[in-house]
Amino acid sequence: MSPTNRTVVVTGIGATTPLGGDAASTWEGLVAGRSGVKPLEQDWAADQAVRIAAPVAVEPTETIPRPQARRLDRSAQFALIAAQEAWADAGFTAKAGEDTAVDPDRLGAVIASGIGGVTTLLDQYDVLKEKGVRRVSPHTVPMLMPNSPSANVGLAVGARAGVHTPVSACASGAEAIGYAIEMIRSGRADIVVAGGTEAAIHPLPIAAFGNMMAMSKNNENPQGASRPYDVARDGFVLGEGAGVVVLESAEHAAKRGARVYAEAVGQGISADSHDIVQPEPEGRGIAHALQNLLDRTDLDPAEIMHVNAHATSTPAGDIAELKALRKVFGDDADHIAVSATKSMTGHLLGGAGGVETVATVLALYHRVAPPTINVENIDPEAEANADVVRGEARKLPVEGRIAALNDSFGFGGHNVVLAFRTV
Repeated sequence: MSPTNRTVVVTGIGATTPLGGDAASTWEGLVAGRSGVKPLEQDWAADQAVRIAAPVAVEPTETIPRPQARRLDRSAQFALIAAQEAWADAGFTAKAGEDTAVDPDRLGAVIASGIGGVTTLLDQYDVLKEKGVRRVSPHTVPMLMPNSPSANVGLAVGARAGVHTPVSACASGAEAIGYAIEMIRSGRADIVVAGGTEAAIHPLPIAAFGNMMAMSKNNENPQGASRPYDVARDGFVLGEGAGVVVLESAEHAAKRGARVYAEAVGQGISADSHDIVQPEPEGRGIAHALQNLLDRTDLDPAEIMHVNAHATSTPAGDIAELKALRKVFGDDADHIAVSATKSMTGHLLGGAGGVETVATVLALYHRVAPPTINVENIDPEAEANADVVRGEARKLPVEGRIAALNDSFGFGGHNVVLAFRTV
């Protein structure tokens, strides 16, 4: 196979999410249909219209030494935790160069965030106003810059082939993984650590999202608030955390005898050019991304048995995505098990594509599709266009090669679809 069309595989996974402090506990929570949404307990939450969110299950300071944590924005802390887990899960025992199985010049890192170090920026501005210039942390800029998570992950693993930070709102994490696939396929790297992270549970983002009517105000029922496809859905629930995968050329993985979770088939990308926040209602841009994926890869639509949907629990977005699936796959959409895991994790914004890639890969590896919870009365348009996995997890076909998609879309009309396949 030519060096510009190499097969890419997933050899490591890591996560820290509202359901667990690692990938295994997160997956267990997803399969069990457990919600990570809780009432906000901070004093500032009392004045908010939205008083619920999905914080990480394990605080990063339980994993990262406090002196190191103080120099990292919360988003970078999450990214580092997930990346270190994925790195070890791939079988590496030290950073590139120290681990002789990894050439640092052939190793990359692509970690995305939709908002970046917003908590550092806002907290340090409060320090400036209340305590003066001299009390502002000298680490503020390296902490708040959007490339801080990728830079710190790159430093941790010793990446020299390139360290990148694509920013495309809620599609950022998926776009990072797609970029990483292309880095390997094009021959620029043999291994790339890739994913997404976000830490935006802060009064300003919550007030802003709440005022634009994007978030659920179902404060009385936190665990039932994120309800994709339900007729009563009223917006997303903000989550936080990170999901990271180690991608590797199949040749490099085989040479070192690595365990392979799945093949990373490729990506499809498009833009709606419709509105800065509203999705194109018929899903035309999403359909274009799906078709772009099919045109650029050897993926057979008949192989696709599962989709981890973007499905944030907004009235317009949930249906547009399902219309796109029906438009592209036609009757083949009837055998695709659609899961909306944001019903359990909330919406991690730029971290969503990373966490949901981990979920998609594990769904293929274990051949199980997680449920969509809180669908008490399914929207007739959703039921007409897709087979939504509701209530309980569903087994996927145990024989033969199957594929799954991870959909991610973002404000600005960004559409990214990633495809994975069993090996």
